[in-house]
Amino acid sequence: MSVALRKARVGIVVATAALLGLAGTVDAQALDGDRARASSAVTVPSAAAAVDYETWKADVTKVIDGEARPYLEQRIQNGGGQKQAIVLDIDNTSLETYFQLFPPTPAVQPVLDLAKYANEHGVGVFFITARPDVLDDVTRGNLKYVDYPITGLYQRPLGDIFGDAAEFKTAKRAEIESLGYTIIANIGNNTSDLVGGHAERTFKLPDYDGQLS
Repeated sequence: MSVALRKARVGIVVATAALLGLAGTVDAQALDGDRARASSAVTVPSAAAAVDYETWKADVTKVIDGEARPYLEQRIQNGGGQKQAIVLDIDNTSLETYFQLFPPTPAVQPVLDLAKYANEHGVGVFFITARPDVLDDVTRGNLKYVDYPITGLYQRPLGDIFGDAAEFKTAKRAEIESLGYTIIANIGNNTSDLVGGHAERTFKLPDYDGQLS
């Protein structure tokens, strides 16, 4: 299955959840009763059983805490007055979509901690996702619910959902740069999240040969 089709499938399932009232607009008040479940439960669909959750968490932590965080701390310190930004993918980068598809989906904790650190130090936090833009309320609400700072959120037009994800994401990073930002780090779990330039450094999280794409 192609990356575009996998990404589209995620969008379709999340949209279905919204239509069934499982996600809605995902505002904080509507989800208060689900907070404990969202922060601790791991629901693994049968098709996802091949990826071990604890192994995945450990592998993510190695990249974020072992590589991205030290780099980011040093790069921010040496910012030289630049208007800095980081760019994050969403599914299986910022949110644990593979393990809990229906919103509210828990945050990927090391990535959330990194985003908060960046935000606290004046760095813009942008999200670029292949999810369709008709899911803006669901996606934005989920990110806010798990406390991500959001400087900007870019989602694909519904008519482009099966288009080239790498081209879309590259164009949006260029658009962020046009706003005066220097993108000091770009983090994703798929090659399409990271290719195309317009970022000083890229950090790839595990996708286990496309299983988490």
